[in-house]
Amino acid sequence: MVALAYTVAFEGVEARIVQVQCAITPGLPSFSIVGLPDKAVSEARERVRSALSALSIALPSKRITINLSPADLPKEGSHFDLPVAMALLAALDIVPREDIEQTVALGELSLDGSIIPVMGALPAAMAAAQEDRALLCPQACGAEAAWVGATQVLAAPSLTAIIQHFTGQSPLPDIAPGEVHHDPGQRDLHDVKGQERAKRALEIAAAGRHHILMTGPPGSGKSMLAARLPGILPPLSPAEALETSMIHSLSGLLGEGGISRSRPFREPHHTASMAAIVGGGKGAKPGEISLAHNGVLFMDEFPEFPRAVLETLRQPIETGEIVVSRANAHVRYPSRFMLVAAANPCKCGYFSDPARACARVPACGDDYMGRISGPLMDRFDLRVDVPSVSFSDLDLPQSGDPSSVVAKRVRDARDIQARRFADKDGLRVNSDAEGKVLERIATPDQAGKALLVRVAQRFKLSARGYHRVLRVARTIADLDGKDQVLEPHVAEAVSFRINDQKEVVRR
Repeated sequence: MVALAYTVAFEGVEARIVQVQCAITPGLPSFSIVGLPDKAVSEARERVRSALSALSIALPSKRITINLSPADLPKEGSHFDLPVAMALLAALDIVPREDIEQTVALGELSLDGSIIPVMGALPAAMAAAQEDRALLCPQACGAEAAWVGATQVLAAPSLTAIIQHFTGQSPLPDIAPGEVHHDPGQRDLHDVKGQERAKRALEIAAAGRHHILMTGPPGSGKSMLAARLPGILPPLSPAEALETSMIHSLSGLLGEGGISRSRPFREPHHTASMAAIVGGGKGAKPGEISLAHNGVLFMDEFPEFPRAVLETLRQPIETGEIVVSRANAHVRYPSRFMLVAAANPCKCGYFSDPARACARVPACGDDYMGRISGPLMDRFDLRVDVPSVSFSDLDLPQSGDPSSVVAKRVRDARDIQARRFADKDGLRVNSDAEGKVLERIATPDQAGKALLVRVAQRFKLSARGYHRVLRVARTIADLDGKDQVLEPHVAEAVSFRINDQKEVVRR
């Protein structure tokens, strides 16, 4: 008779149920695992054999076959150890078969029978809840899995504890969800001297989740400004926290089972590969754009990134998701992030300073910024020049509002947008609006409409650029507490849009 256990295989953030079948039949002694396992899964038989031996459980001198169904689905990872062991224990009638069939198990086995933490407990718990089964996982993963709340979580430190639980000797205790972490950061906008226009651009970007490009010479404060962005962003909503945590769970980034309410802030180096940025590699893992889902992707030295990497950003910016296509995998990850890019105006960085600029001015500026294609540049809602700050200005008193005050304005604007899009599935902030929805919420007054038409004709705005100006104007109106988009809102949105990089370079 075949004994059954259940586990999951990961396809992106989706966990697919896998049936683990164990048959012990007469024949030459052997232990084989079939069903398209990778190297880590194939090696499970040695870990399971040693773990059972540590518990003084001897395998019978028969043919043991483990089948992972569906057989055409690739199985990857060490988390298959525990379900293989559970199916084998059920086949040996050491634990009740019917109880094992009502659980979804994942975990890596140590040679002494203890259970080692694995990635993906949160999406596995959601899959178990959909199947109306309990989740059996390592003790260190229990607090993370308990966040789902819709299924029983059995978190065990060892195989011995699992056997004692299923045989009624010592039931496993209930697991509480991990702590909610919210760390807005200690970096304050008050630390930045001057740069009031750049601070205003960051506030608008944070309020409507708009993409922003900052251009300025080295040391002008671009990275310093970007590092203070988490301090003005509102905390993740419960739904957003669960979405983001599922991706981080697959990447092993959830610490001690706690779910963070702080928005992700990812800052990859410009030498990062395409797989690191958009996802891929072995197992088609999520990249930086997915790890920044519902948060910020800060790309410093933006033109220094490989051209192919930059161009792959265009699709996720528009659609909010990325499809990683490989020969044996087509995986979809959410990637709705706010792109914050920083760049020098030219290779040497001192284009606007005649005393320090190189001899190739102005060609060096055109060549350097020309690494950013027109279609990608068109996707930046806000473009701001960040000029140098004199060392004498560093002794001036702090100016502008602190992060706490700006954060309240941003939060109030986000609340307005949440009410506006409450009945619109898939829309959360102004940058998501398009088509008739955008026309309904962002149509400016007569003066604002006339101004926008003149600007569109004068600067030859694309249809995308025209709509992005409307979205930014709607966000500025929300920050101003106005129901109608007015001419001043359009004027400010336009001032950030036509602060074109070629104009900056030639200034």
